[in-house]
Amino acid sequence: MGRVMATQVEELPDNRVRLRVDVPQADLRHAVEHATSDLARSVKIPGFRKGKVPQRVLETRIGRERIFSEAVESHIGGWFMNAAADTRIRPVAAPEYDYDLPDSEDDEFSFTATVSVQPKPEPADWTQIEVPYAEPDVPEEVVDEEIEALRGSVAELTPVDDRPARTGDVVVIDVISQSKDGTPGEGQRDLVVELGAGRLVEELERALTGASPGEAKEVELPQPDGTNAKATVALKELKEKVLPPLDDELARAASEFDTLGELRADIEQRIREVLEEQSETDFRASAADLLVQETGVQAAGPLVEARTRELLNAFARSLERRGISPDAYLQLTGQTGEQLVENLRAEAEQSVARELVLEAVADKLGLEVDDAEIEELIRDQAETHGDDPDEAVQQVFASGALETLRADLRLRKALDRVASEAKRVPVELARARESIWTPDKESSPTETKLWTPGSKEPA
Repeated sequence: MGRVMATQVEELPDNRVRLRVDVPQADLRHAVEHATSDLARSVKIPGFRKGKVPQRVLETRIGRERIFSEAVESHIGGWFMNAAADTRIRPVAAPEYDYDLPDSEDDEFSFTATVSVQPKPEPADWTQIEVPYAEPDVPEEVVDEEIEALRGSVAELTPVDDRPARTGDVVVIDVISQSKDGTPGEGQRDLVVELGAGRLVEELERALTGASPGEAKEVELPQPDGTNAKATVALKELKEKVLPPLDDELARAASEFDTLGELRADIEQRIREVLEEQSETDFRASAADLLVQETGVQAAGPLVEARTRELLNAFARSLERRGISPDAYLQLTGQTGEQLVENLRAEAEQSVARELVLEAVADKLGLEVDDAEIEELIRDQAETHGDDPDEAVQQVFASGALETLRADLRLRKALDRVASEAKRVPVELARARESIWTPDKESSPTETKLWTPGSKEPA
């Protein structure tokens, strides 16, 4: 479908704007087709089944004006929100529409929307805010754990016959289900697993730990429907890992390095890079949070409600992918559906508040994003995911998502600037200052709309 374009934004008193929107012909035609289909299913016309009434017959029966009225009324909200996004206005109430119905789906169609908008904040001086920054520290024991994992990957497996199985051993087992009358059923044979590696269910781990080669045990395995099924697990072979010594030979066997020192330095550097990336992400989030706080931004209105619905839908899809029902999740977490929605609404308020203050920063700095920057981003992401860059660029530019990407990149530019110019202070210093008593802490705290750590920063 075509992208709705706003041709004019008129500033009105009291934080109101009047938006004139021109609707692409393809979008109007699509709306008329939808309205015709919907009305055909609801209107009874002798001689035709519901949903099978031809458009001309429907027009004769109920009139073209009703069809076009249904088309506009059912789609004008979406057209308005697209136009609002393109022009970067933030509605805080339902708009008042003014328009004349078109006579044909091939006509030009425009409407105006008058709406109260979120006041544009004046961002605080971000160069003066002090943002905690956690300097990455790589614990020596973490490097040791990585090296131990490498040792395990090149360890030799030696048969064991003089002791029972224990955690860390590699076992070869048969797991055979039993029918209700005790006869063997289906199962897995010659399964090779390491005890304690988390590949086996807890019941099998318990049965095998302490067992000897040649021993078989009966176990009860929990089923998805809440019942238990009997199975027999037989320990056929038992092997233990013989770890190589910590020397240069280990480095050559397990990596491309010639010495253990080089291997250790590489592991430490890779861990440090991960920690640095996390520290930088946390710092950027905190910088935006503190700027929101210092600016005093309060987000509200339809955008917050729409963002709440997006978060709720995404959360429901996440539960579905993991095979968890919403009721089961609420039971596990001990909260009600209303509490979940309120938590997501708070997160939505926080994310919109951050976008508002970053938009204000972008406006103040005159930041813009051209098509070449968008294309570069699309190409980089396509190459990262193994897609064809030219095809990805063509799809995005043709899909109507161009302006959304432009707005996202503009926010990222603003956040880049804030993060680069804010004052970095050690986390310990920030905590110490926070604990110091000041007279203003005697007053009731003002509610602040911040993004939670789990929220993503604008892409």
